[in-house]
Amino acid sequence: MRRVRHGLSLFALSIGIAAPATAQDGGNLSAVTAASARTTGYDSAFFNQYAPRNALDIARQVPGFALDLGNLDTRGFSGAAGNVVINGARPSSKSETLETTLARIPASRVARVEVGPGDLFGAEYATRSQVLNVILSSDGGIDGNVTGSVRRLYTGRVVPDVSASALIRRGASTINLSAGTGNVLNLEEGTDTLTDPETGDLIEFRRKYNSYRDFNPYVSASWALEQAQDKAIRLNGRWSPGKFYLTQRNHVTPSGDDERDDDLLQDFKNPVFEIGGDVTRPLAGGAIKLVGLATRRERDYLERYRFRTDGGGELLGGFEQLQDAQRNESILRLNWTRSNLSGFSVETGVEGALNTLDHQVQFFEFLAGGDPVQIDLPIDDATVKEKRAEAYVRVGRQLSSAIRLDAGLNYEYSHISVRGDTTDDRTLRFWKPSLTLDWKGGNGWHGQLSVRRNVAQLDFYDFISTAELSVDRVNGGNPNLVPQQTWEFRGTLEHPILGDGLAKLDLGYDLVNDLQDRVLLFDDEGNGFDAPGNLGTGKRYFARLTLDAPLTKLGLKGVRVKFNGQLQRTRVEDPISGRNRNFSGFFPDWEWSVDVRHDLKDFSYGIVINDRDRFTFFRTDEFDTNYNGGPFGSAFVEYRPRPGTTITFDVDNAFDTSGNRNRLIFFPNRATPVGSINEFRERNRHLNLGLTLKQSFGGGGNGGGVAQPS
Repeated sequence: MRRVRHGLSLFALSIGIAAPATAQDGGNLSAVTAASARTTGYDSAFFNQYAPRNALDIARQVPGFALDLGNLDTRGFSGAAGNVVINGARPSSKSETLETTLARIPASRVARVEVGPGDLFGAEYATRSQVLNVILSSDGGIDGNVTGSVRRLYTGRVVPDVSASALIRRGASTINLSAGTGNVLNLEEGTDTLTDPETGDLIEFRRKYNSYRDFNPYVSASWALEQAQDKAIRLNGRWSPGKFYLTQRNHVTPSGDDERDDDLLQDFKNPVFEIGGDVTRPLAGGAIKLVGLATRRERDYLERYRFRTDGGGELLGGFEQLQDAQRNESILRLNWTRSNLSGFSVETGVEGALNTLDHQVQFFEFLAGGDPVQIDLPIDDATVKEKRAEAYVRVGRQLSSAIRLDAGLNYEYSHISVRGDTTDDRTLRFWKPSLTLDWKGGNGWHGQLSVRRNVAQLDFYDFISTAELSVDRVNGGNPNLVPQQTWEFRGTLEHPILGDGLAKLDLGYDLVNDLQDRVLLFDDEGNGFDAPGNLGTGKRYFARLTLDAPLTKLGLKGVRVKFNGQLQRTRVEDPISGRNRNFSGFFPDWEWSVDVRHDLKDFSYGIVINDRDRFTFFRTDEFDTNYNGGPFGSAFVEYRPRPGTTITFDVDNAFDTSGNRNRLIFFPNRATPVGSINEFRERNRHLNLGLTLKQSFGGGGNGGGVAQPS
C-alpha cells in the first residue's frame, strides 16, 4: 500500500503529536466535545464519515473503544454487564448480546455517545476504565432498519439472512421492535491424521466434510417511559427457538484394516424465552430502582456417531447421546443511588436470584447391526438448585479536579443443592472488596488504577457427566467443584493521538485461588474420568496496547488504522506432572489485530487482519492444542448510492486460513499412561463472499435520518 512511503510505524503513532479530544480535522470540528470533566463526548456528526446504520456501527467507530460483551452465562446481573449503557442505564436483557441490543437501535436515533470511567454508571462498572453511554434523541418519530444478506460458500451454496428493527418515539415513551432469521450456515472440509508419537507411523487417516447451521430466529420488543433519570419504567421481552444442526461425512482409512464411511450427526435445540423490566423513582435525594428478569432455556440434544462399511451400506457400531435439560433463572434487584451525599456519591443495593437446572443424559453404544445398549455415566441424571443473594455498597468522592476515589464492598451468599445420581448441599460465602483511583489530567491524559476481588460462578453443566462424540471422549461431572477467587489488579493509561485518535495501554495481574481447570476423578468401580476441578494458586500477567489513529494529518485523508495487541503469561502447577504450565483454555501468549479503513464520499473499503499464538486444554488424558494456520483476514467494500441505503460486499477468510488442532492422547490417562496417539486435525471453510443491503427509513432522531459522509 502507498501508506508505507510515509515511514509510518505503530511506534510513531503512539508518540505522535497529540491534540486534545476536542480537536477535529476537516469538517468535524464540533463533532467531539468534552461532555464533562470526566467524559469525552462524540456528537452524531462525528460518525457521518462512516455512514452508520445502527448504534452498533457507531460503537465500533468510537476512537480507542472496544466492545466488551460481558458474560451472558453468568447468573445474576453483575458479571453480565459488558461496557455499554443506554441513556445511562444498563440493558436489563441477558438473552441477547450487547451487539444485538445495539444493532436494533437506528443510528438516526443516537444523539451522541460519551466515553467515561465506569464509576459514572454504577457499582457493577466501577472498576472499568471505559464505558460507552449511548444517548438517544428525545425527538418523536419512527426510525428503522431492514437488512438482507446472502453469503456464497466455497462450494457455491448461497445462504440468505434477513432482519429488521424499528424504534417509535412519542413524547417520553419509546417502543423498540426487532426480528430476524438468524440464519448462519458454514461448510468446511479437512483431514485427521493419527500417528504413533514414538515412531511417527501412520495409524489412521480421515477425510471429513462438515456442514453446520446455526439457526436462531428471534423476536424481541421493549418499551420505555423515561421522564427523567430518576423517573422511568422499562419492559423488555425476547423469544428465540434456537437450533444447531451439524452433519459430517468421514471417510476413514486405517493402516492395515478395511476403509470405512462413518457419519456424525448433532441436532441441538436451544429455545430461550426472556421477560424483564425495571422501575426507577426518586427517593431521599437520589433514585431507587427495582429490576426483575426471568429467563427460561431448554436443551434438547441428539448426538450420534456411526461406524459404517465403505460406501455406508452396513452399520458396524457407534454411539448415541440424548440430553434433555431445563435451565431457569429468576432475578430481582433493588438499588438506591445518590450522586451527592455530603460530597460523596453513594450506591447500595441487594440482588436475589434463583437458578435451577434439571438435566438428564442417556448414552448408548450401537452393536454391530445397530442394536443399542445403554451405558450408565457416573452422574447422568441430576437436578441443581442455587439460591443466591448479593448485597453491595459503593462510595465515591472527587478528591480534586483531576482525581477521584471509589471504594466498594460486596457480600455474596449462595446455597447450592444437587439431587439425583448424587446428593450434595453447600453454602458459599464471599466478601468482594474493590478500590478504584481515577485520574483525568490535562491535554487528554487519563489513567486508572483498580483492585478488586472477583469470584467466579460455577457452570451447573460441570456437575453432569456427558460424552463428546465428535472427539471420542467422556467428560466426568464434579458436584464438588468450587468457584475460583481472583484478586484482579489493573492499570490503564490513555492519551489522544493525531487529533481524535487514542493510544491506550492496559496492564493487569491476576492472583487466582482454587483455579478451575481439569482433574482426574474416579467412579465407584475405579474408572478414571477427566472432569472439571480445582487446582492450587494460579497467576496471570498481561499487557494490552490499543492504537486508534486517523491518518489525515499524515496526508492520508479518510484513512483510519486501529491496532490491538496483547502479551500475557499464565502459570499454574499441573496436578499430574507437578510442573508449571499455562492455564487451560483460551489464554494465548500473544494476539494482535490490525483494522485499516478508508472512507470516501460514497465509498468505504477496509481490511482486518488478526493472529494469535496457540493455546492448550491440559486435560488429564490429553493435551488439546488449537492454533491457526496463519493470519486470518477479511475485507469489505461499501457503496452508498443514496441516503439511507448501503450495499456492502465482503470477503471472509481472505487468506484461506485453516483452523488446526493437535491432540496428544494418553491411554488411560497422563498419570498412568500405557500408550498414546498423536492426532492432527485441519479444517478450512475457505474463502466465502457476502453481499449485504441495509436500508434505513424514518427521519426522526437527529433530524436527518441516517447520517451521510461530508
